[in-house]
Amino acid sequence: MAILLPEQFFSLAAGVGQSFYENLAGGINAAVTVNNTSVNPVQLVITRVNAPVVTYTITAANSLTLSVDRLLVAALLTTAAGTAFGTIQIATSDF
Repeated sequence: MAILLPEQFFSLAAGVGQSFYENLAGGINAAVTVNNTSVNPVQLVITRVNAPVVTYTITAANSLTLSVDRLLVAALLTTAAGTAFGTIQIATSDF
């Protein structure tokens, strides 16, 4: 069964990070979509069960969708380049 969580809007100042999903009870399979509509890059930080933390950079006016096994935390982090804004949406599943 899949659960589509509400789309969340983000607007983060330079050098600021924010968690948008946390499952600290063992992780869950999920799809994460980030749409960066700003002129500055934003970093998607993925933490999974028994795996290294992985960071993806989403450049200006681009998007990224990932399928993640055993997701613990999905967070966004801006760079020193400046403010970033857009949307993030997460769908969890038992797949």
